[in-house]
Amino acid sequence: MSGFSADWLALRAPADARARDAGLARALAAWAKARAEARGPIRVVDLGAGTGATLAALADILPGVRWRLVDHDPALLRLAAARGAELGAQVETLAADLSRDLAAAFDPAPDLATASAFFDLASADWIDAFAEAAAQAGAAVHAALSYDGREAWTPPHPDDAAVHAAFLADMRRDKGLGPALGAGAAAHLAQALRARGYSVAEARSDWDLTAPRDAALIAALAEGKADAVRASEGWRAARTAATRARIGHVDLLATPG
Repeated sequence: MSGFSADWLALRAPADARARDAGLARALAAWAKARAEARGPIRVVDLGAGTGATLAALADILPGVRWRLVDHDPALLRLAAARGAELGAQVETLAADLSRDLAAAFDPAPDLATASAFFDLASADWIDAFAEAAAQAGAAVHAALSYDGREAWTPPHPDDAAVHAAFLADMRRDKGLGPALGAGAAAHLAQALRARGYSVAEARSDWDLTAPRDAALIAALAEGKADAVRASEGWRAARTAATRARIGHVDLLATPG
C-alpha cells in the first residue's frame, strides 16, 4: 500500500529527491555491486511503491536490477510501470494488500527490500514481520524518508506545540497495517533489524522547505495537519502562509550479517 494519491506523490517528489541521504545511497550502490558480482543480477522488492519514486531515485545507482513493485493500488502501479519503462528498468508489479500478503511480496526471495515514506504507516507487529521476512530472505533493506516527528516552522505560532502533539497522536491510527507507529517507526525498524543480526546505518533526510519554491507543499502539509487534528483557523492560516518548514525524516540501510 502507499495510501496516497498520485497528485500528492508528485507534489512531494522534489522535496523527497533533495532530502534522500547521498551517503547511504553510495553505500547501497557499493553493497549491490558486490552482491551482483558474487551472485548475479539483483532482485529488488519495493513496498508501497506508489508511482515508482524509489525506483526513480535509485535507478542510476542500481543498474541492471530486477524490480518488483508492490502496492495495493493498481492505478498507481500502472504509472510506476510506465515510469520504469521510461528509465529502461526491468519491472514487474504486484497489486497486493500487504496487511496479509507480505509473503507474496517476498516470493521469490529478493536481494534487497526498499520502501520510501512507508514504515511510519505500519504497526510494530507488521514491522517485526517485515524484518523477519527480510532476514529469512537474506535481503538488505533500504528504507527512505521515514517521518520521525521533528518539525520546525517559521514563523512560530503559539499553538504549534499543542497541534503537533495532537498530530503525532493521530498518526498512530490504523492505516491498514495495524495501529501505526508513526514517528516511532524508524527507530523500531532499526531495532528489529539489529535484533536479527543486521548492520544498520541511519542518516537524517529532512525536508527543508522554503517559500516560494515549496509554497504549495507547505500549504498542503499545513492543511492536512489542520484537518487531522481540527486545528484552529488561526493556526491553519498562519501555517499555510509559513515561509519555511523543516520536517524530520530518517533514511536507513541495513545489510545482513
